[in-house]
Amino acid sequence: MTELLTRDEYGAIAAELDLPRAPFVDGKFRRGSGPVMETVNPATGEVLAKISTADAKDVDFAVEKAREAFERGEWAKAHPSARKDVLIRLCKLIARRRHEFAVMESLDSGKPIRDCETVDIPEVIHTIKWHAELIDKIYDQVGPSGDDALSLIVREPLGVVACVLPWNFPLLMMAWKIGPALAAGNSVIVKPAEQTSLTALRLAEVAHMAGVPRGVLQVLPGDGPSVGAPLGLHMGVDMVSFTGSTETGKRFLRYAADSNMKKITLECGGKNPAVVLEDAESLDHVAEHLVNAAFWNMGENCSACSRVIVMKAVKEPLMERIVARMRDWKTGDPLDPANHLGALVDSEHCKKVAGYLKGKAVAGGGKPKGNFIEPTVYEVKKDDKRAKEEIFGPVLSVIEVASEAEAIQLANDTAYGLAASVFTSNVRRAIRAAREIRAGTVTVNCYGEGDIATPFGGYKQSGFGGRDNGVHAHDQFTEVKTIWVDLSDPKDGDLVG
Repeated sequence: MTELLTRDEYGAIAAELDLPRAPFVDGKFRRGSGPVMETVNPATGEVLAKISTADAKDVDFAVEKAREAFERGEWAKAHPSARKDVLIRLCKLIARRRHEFAVMESLDSGKPIRDCETVDIPEVIHTIKWHAELIDKIYDQVGPSGDDALSLIVREPLGVVACVLPWNFPLLMMAWKIGPALAAGNSVIVKPAEQTSLTALRLAEVAHMAGVPRGVLQVLPGDGPSVGAPLGLHMGVDMVSFTGSTETGKRFLRYAADSNMKKITLECGGKNPAVVLEDAESLDHVAEHLVNAAFWNMGENCSACSRVIVMKAVKEPLMERIVARMRDWKTGDPLDPANHLGALVDSEHCKKVAGYLKGKAVAGGGKPKGNFIEPTVYEVKKDDKRAKEEIFGPVLSVIEVASEAEAIQLANDTAYGLAASVFTSNVRRAIRAAREIRAGTVTVNCYGEGDIATPFGGYKQSGFGGRDNGVHAHDQFTEVKTIWVDLSDPKDGDLVG
């Protein structure tokens, strides 16, 4: 169990932070060629740091250094156990500085410190360690080619990989990407979201301290046109792994088509349903999971359950329990571990979410206070925009249905397909519903995303090209090569292959 400090102790750490202020390129911080960018604490409006940003010129330089590092082979061709040792050392350094990382993440993103300490930082360490331990335990294959040939099927690192991060889980999403990408032997360039660059820059610095060679992990802060687009269009980048909006994800597909047909993997938006059937066991248990699913991380979560599709027979008692559970979710100062909800990431996003706060709410629905929005529940019809659009805030829509068939149809009535949940006491109904719902992850009688060993990604416009987590994530950062060796006797004069 992670130990939480007091509000005063977290405040003291915040006051002593030495924040990074420039791109991390080729093993050190270097002033970028782009404009200075203010990074703001969304909870207070305070400017935390003024960061020198990168532009297309810096992208060219970073790609050059990444390619040089890859060709040197100091990392890419190192023995698998050597890369493992370095990444394990990185995990130990993160653990030693866990409070620093947690406070920096909370200040930069508005996330509650209790989540940073108990979820994000432990999962960052676990993710990198899991992929590190996998490095020297993955076997390649020998094909069934007969006695006259030997066919080897081997994985090789791609080369230069660009990872473009979202602002909702800045450090954890970085770990989801660099863990397998570095483990596979690639050189990695990270573009953090403009709103949340601090922990990415610090992690790159700590990785270099752990022994990741110069040029192998670089971080370029800046906006989409200045850094994201040049990376997507760069002829020297072999892959882009992106997490963020579906609209921006489509842009990276176009960038790949307009450049070198680089590999693209996308984890995008979601409008995730929870289907509650009339035979669901323990509505208290259901309500606990639904409240967590809807409001964790202020609803700024691609896999958040933003719509509950519930059978008429259990709707009212379930609503009562949801409202009762919401009383435990306090909104306030992110550095106070008593609070479950912090601030939305910035004023622009807060204004967007506030646009959905219309009409009579079952609970919540008050006007924003700064960038804080209280958790809110509405009963809506299936064609209400709150039941259709990805809100990415603490707003839950509840829709009543008359049958299981209607519930499944409504669950699938979306352009997205990232995650879903089913609550029922009947195993057959659960498995049938889980198979019929078009989503990359379907949980039964709980909310979740699986764990580090299970692939995470979406159907339809929620995902493209690959999966995060598990061996699948490791594989997507590699190329598969066939090596065919002729073993036939040359005196026979036969051709093999």
